[in-house]
Amino acid sequence: MRATESPILNRIELQIDLHYEIQPPGAEFVFNIHAAETPNQRVSAERLSITPAIAPVMHTDLATGTRGMRLRADAGTLQVSYAATVDLLHHRADPALLDEVPASRLPPEALSYLYPSRYCQSDRLLTMAGKAFGRLAPGYGRVLAIRDWVHGHVTFKSHSSDAHTSAIDTLIEEVGVCRDFAHLMIALCRAVGIPARYATGTDYGADPALGPPDFQAYVEVFLHDRWYLFDPSGTAIPMGFVRLATGRDAADVAFASIFGDVRSHAATVRAVAVEDAAQGWVRPHLCDDALSTDGGVATAQPALAA
Repeated sequence: MRATESPILNRIELQIDLHYEIQPPGAEFVFNIHAAETPNQRVSAERLSITPAIAPVMHTDLATGTRGMRLRADAGTLQVSYAATVDLLHHRADPALLDEVPASRLPPEALSYLYPSRYCQSDRLLTMAGKAFGRLAPGYGRVLAIRDWVHGHVTFKSHSSDAHTSAIDTLIEEVGVCRDFAHLMIALCRAVGIPARYATGTDYGADPALGPPDFQAYVEVFLHDRWYLFDPSGTAIPMGFVRLATGRDAADVAFASIFGDVRSHAATVRAVAVEDAAQGWVRPHLCDDALSTDGGVATAQPALAA
């Protein structure tokens, strides 16, 4: 059983630089740019620099490992720089062994990812999803079929959507960026009763023709006993994704939420793999195994009748 084999080891050097011009009287910021810490994603070193010097407020979501940062900045220029060395110890499993978990046995923290959300209106896709995927055998293969369907029906095009674009819009327009691919796949999974959530990271391995390195939206689906990675856009290499945050959709985990009059400059993002055979670090690559950077979770057992 491949699920018991040694994990695939990747080390990613991550760098994120943000630049803002703030108008009076100042602004509030909520950032999701720190690498999450999970049983299979470990931050071995990191550095945060904020100019001017501002003491941020940090918060860690114990359920997902997401580490949010909040701060207030006065009028003027704000620069935020985050660097980290992140070790990915991917759990890998044979896709054929990964079954779906019925709602009655899902761990409580997975239940909210069955429901419709702002950008993933799964309740409006019940009929369509049922016809397309309802008769497929439950399990990893059905999730893969949904991923492949989204990848085949939506064309990747930079700047083709905005903050108002939802899964329904993407289904109709058949064009979008990674965020839109993720929302549509999540909505379709939820419509057939499979918990799916939105994850943000960086686009390791993306074709330079698509533009400079950037943040990446992808999908995590709960199967068997943990969350597995899927990239419906097909633009990058999932094994190289450093998870920053997870939520119901993009509304929960934007890399920056800004409250105030602010001019934002394009973010600078860099993710470089470290190769070191002596230490076991390998370059991220495409593979057929199911991959997860999440720890396993016990599923609920039926209660005995009185």
